[in-house]
Formats: sequence, C-alpha cells, structure tokens
Amino acid sequence: MAEKENKAVQEKKEKAPKSDKPSLFKRIGTWFKSLRSEAKKVSWANAASVRKNTIVVVVCVLVVAVVLGVLDITLTKAIGGLSDLVKFF
Repeated sequence: MAEKENKAVQEKKEKAPKSDKPSLFKRIGTWFKSLRSEAKKVSWANAASVRKNTIVVVVCVLVVAVVLGVLDITLTKAIGGLSDLVKFF
C-alpha cells in the first residue's frame, strides 16, 4: 500500500515541470519587493502617543512591583512568624 503511495508521489514530482518555478534570486527579489510594499502600508504611531503609552507602561510596572514587594515582605514575615510559633511549641 505504501509503495503505491510512494510511486504516486514520485510520478507527480516527475510530471511537474521545473521551468514553471522562478529562480531562487527572482523569488528573493519578489519577496523583498512585497516586504517593502507592506512596510509602506504600516501606520506608525506619532511621538506623543509613544511617549504617553511608555509612561503608562512604566507606571503600571512600578505599581505591580510595589504590590508584589509588599506582598512578598508580608508573606515572608507571616511565614517567619509561623515558623517561630511552631518552634515555640
């Protein structure tokens, strides 16, 4: 069964003419042309919105860092207290 499938695949490969496919350099050139075309379509943000968004991200990161720091210190002291309590008994 597998031999028949392999033969069918080989026949398809043999039937396909290789001249239909453009050369490697032509395909690379076409890819760069389409890349350039797509890059022209990109809508870039202006400096003011980038600055505003950067400030929002930095503030959010600082708030999360403070919350996690406080939580870490609180849980560390609580676990230390429980450990001291267990040692007491």
